[in-house]
Amino acid sequence: MKIYCLIGLLFFYQMTPAQSSNPEKIVQANLEAYNNRNIDAFMEHLSDDVALYNFQEATPIKEGKEALRILYKNLFEQSPQLHSTILKRIVFDNKVIDHEYIVGRLGSTTPLEIILIYEIRNEKIYRLTTIRK
Repeated sequence: MKIYCLIGLLFFYQMTPAQSSNPEKIVQANLEAYNNRNIDAFMEHLSDDVALYNFQEATPIKEGKEALRILYKNLFEQSPQLHSTILKRIVFDNKVIDHEYIVGRLGSTTPLEIILIYEIRNEKIYRLTTIRK
C-alpha cells in the first residue's frame, strides 16, 4: 500500500509543473485578444522582455513590451477586419507552434500565411519567432 501511495505522489509531483504552466492556454488567450484587437488583453500575455524575431535571424525585429505594444496597437488600429485562424497547432514543452491564416491585415485583400513560434516562460510569452513564405 505504501508503494502505491509513493508512486501516486511522485506521479502527481511530476504532473504539477506542467499543469501550472499551460503554454497552449496562454497562446490561445493571446490569439483571442489579437482577433478582438484588444491591445490591453493582448499585452497581458507578454513578458516585459519579450522579443520578436524572424526565423534564422539572430537580432530581434522588436524588443521589449512597449515596442511590441506600439507595433500591435498600430496594427489593430489600421486593421479593423483583422482575424487569424489556426490551421495547425503543435504544443511541445514550453513552445506553441501555430500555422496561421490571417485576413484583414492593414486593409490588404490578400491573406497572409505565417508560422508563429511562441515560447513561454513564467506564464508569459517571452519570444515570438515568425516564418513567412
